[in-house]
Amino acid sequence: MKKILKAFEVEDMKEFEPEAKVGLIATIDPGGLPRITLITAMQAKTPTQIIWGQFSEGMSKKNVKTNPNTGFLIMTLKRDLWRGKARWTHEKKEGEDYVMFNKKPMFRYNAYMGIHTIHYMDLIETYGKERLPLPGIVLGSIMTKMAKAWAKTGIASPILKPWAEGLFNRLDAVKFLSYIGEDGFPFIIPLIQCQAADSRRLVFAPSAYKKELLNIPKGTKVAIFGMTLDMEDVLIRGTFFGYERYRGVTLGGVDIEWVYNSMPPKQGQIYPAVGIEPVTDF
Repeated sequence: MKKILKAFEVEDMKEFEPEAKVGLIATIDPGGLPRITLITAMQAKTPTQIIWGQFSEGMSKKNVKTNPNTGFLIMTLKRDLWRGKARWTHEKKEGEDYVMFNKKPMFRYNAYMGIHTIHYMDLIETYGKERLPLPGIVLGSIMTKMAKAWAKTGIASPILKPWAEGLFNRLDAVKFLSYIGEDGFPFIIPLIQCQAADSRRLVFAPSAYKKELLNIPKGTKVAIFGMTLDMEDVLIRGTFFGYERYRGVTLGGVDIEWVYNSMPPKQGQIYPAVGIEPVTDF
């Protein structure tokens, strides 16, 4: 049972400040589906307020304005992490926080982009400082790799491109799952042991974060975000089909229905393919 806190520990807040970290926000799109976005410019302004800087456009920035309920995750290079739920309240395009973010080296010396909007969220709950459960992740990665060949869909037409399938199969990549809980907030679970059975299905052994993963209802729409330490990433969404045994190994799985490239300079939906429309308004 996770302890539920209503504020960050003051001594933890300094660890959120460096740009070299994983910062994720989970939002809900207008269709009521989860989405995960990488936002490294995220930190705590106070023990009960989170702020993050926007330097590029994207659907998550629109989603928080139509549904302010969010989930968040911050993970440092030391593999310490903090997770929880927050509610977006407002944005600003000037002020002390705008100046603070734009003075950070990542943005101060960047010739192509700077922070142009600061977003503010009220903390709803967090669970304190966590450590990645490395033994469970290593075990889960090995078990997933051993059994995933028997979890293939058998469908010839691919969904994931070879590059994206390869990213999910990289053992040095990190992956995270989000789904929307009964309280209407998206929730983020580290899922580093997740791998591609084929280009249409992702699978994982629930050896790390087992209780949380076993609580996901069968048939739930989930989002899975995969990224490398080189900041290459891909986002998929699909249906969680529950758990099945493959060669004596229990694997959970997600059948892929949607793929999105969230990397600049050209973010966009990859699957289903979006047709090119002619420009008619000049």
